Amino acid sequence: MKHTFIITAALVLMASAARAQNSVVDGVGVSGVKLDHDGGQFTVDMDLNLTGLDVERNRAVLVTPRLVNGEDSVDFPSVAVYGRRRYFYYVRNKVSMLTGTEEDNYRTGDKPDEKQYHEVLPYESWMNGATLWIHRDLYGCCNSLLDEQAAPLGEYWAFEPQLVYLTPSPVKETRSLEGRANIVFRVNKTDIDPSYHNNTAELAKIRATIDSVRSDNDITITSVLLKGFASPESPYSHNAMLAAGRVAAVKAYVQNLYRFADGVISTDFEPENWQELREYVDKSTLAHRSEILGLIDTDMDPDAKEANIKKAYPQDYKLLLQDCYPYLRHTDYKVSYVVRTFTDIEEIKRVYASEPSKLGLNEMFMLAQEYEPGTEEFTEIFETAVRMYPSSEEANLNVAVAEIRRGDMDNARKHLAKAGDSGEAVYTRGVVAVMDKDYATARQLLENAKARGIREADYCLSYIDKATKAN
Repeated sequence: MKHTFIITAALVLMASAARAQNSVVDGVGVSGVKLDHDGGQFTVDMDLNLTGLDVERNRAVLVTPRLVNGEDSVDFPSVAVYGRRRYFYYVRNKVSMLTGTEEDNYRTGDKPDEKQYHEVLPYESWMNGATLWIHRDLYGCCNSLLDEQAAPLGEYWAFEPQLVYLTPSPVKETRSLEGRANIVFRVNKTDIDPSYHNNTAELAKIRATIDSVRSDNDITITSVLLKGFASPESPYSHNAMLAAGRVAAVKAYVQNLYRFADGVISTDFEPENWQELREYVDKSTLAHRSEILGLIDTDMDPDAKEANIKKAYPQDYKLLLQDCYPYLRHTDYKVSYVVRTFTDIEEIKRVYASEPSKLGLNEMFMLAQEYEPGTEEFTEIFETAVRMYPSSEEANLNVAVAEIRRGDMDNARKHLAKAGDSGEAVYTRGVVAVMDKDYATARQLLENAKARGIREADYCLSYIDKATKAN
């Protein structure tokens, strides 16, 4: 399921804007036209050249910028120039000028040759795509309108794409906790002696991991995997028997404590732990380190390999027996579990405040919808989601959308790189390319997204057409 919200990007297109100082209407030149939309405000800036505007003594000229889009329009405050007699009439009789107080008025002899025009109005959605006009109205006696002129200064287009974010699947992934217990068995024994070496503490590791999830009513343990490892000394067949027997003993220990249902606990074993032996030797300072690594890497039978190391490098072998082999004999464990699904939004809020790691992406998404897009709360939830699920393409896409909405483009690009290749992700990369004014890349991405059913791409492609035409 796809949801959308609108962002306002800081990307504005002004097409065919007046730039020269030559008159666009009688006596009025316009240059440096700039329209801007920032949050809830719409700003007009331009330079007016009034050098050629001479007004007869009983007349007045009203210069008014007007924004028009179909049936919608709005006038910005006017600049009025009055003839001498007309100006003093208003002043002497203490009556308002042509438009009241919403105008910047001058007597014709005192008007500036150049005027920097700057005005701000509340932004409304219809202003996107509107045309800015300059109107010149000539008034005579008794405020009679004698002449009207108007000229377009350009169109305003703000890039306001609909960004899409994804509703994650309500199915929760299985989670897991993993660890290692270095349980020491007596020579050629497979039974556990808790008092032997540090076995009490090592067994406690397994119990602590299981207890950390088993005691939580929101969690169900689905499996416990135990894998035993033995060291390479003695014949391979004997080590296989020891590894299998020892991991079976650990299973019996766990089963006796927790009484899991049949099938929850499973076991595996590695008769000889050559991989970790190689890692130890590789980082060691043994006298014949390279030679021993060479023997480990051969395809030789395990018993022959171990015998060759023992015979060729007895001093190094002695050190391995003493410092390395005991740590090759261990039991790895993995406790897999699922967290129940939360559907009540108030409960989701409570869990998020105390244990956000219990929530799945779908539940975090539900929570985010309780807040206005762009708010700190909204964005923070998506940031938490991607921390909890850093490899999730959905989480990376959603947080990228939230970051674009907030204007955090650096982090948005980082997360987009991990958002996968869904139509929505391709579309969002296209939006970013438009914002970067990389229209060639943007068009390619957006055409791809459109072909995959992302209808929001049409608006962006239309904007690219206008932008490239204006340039």
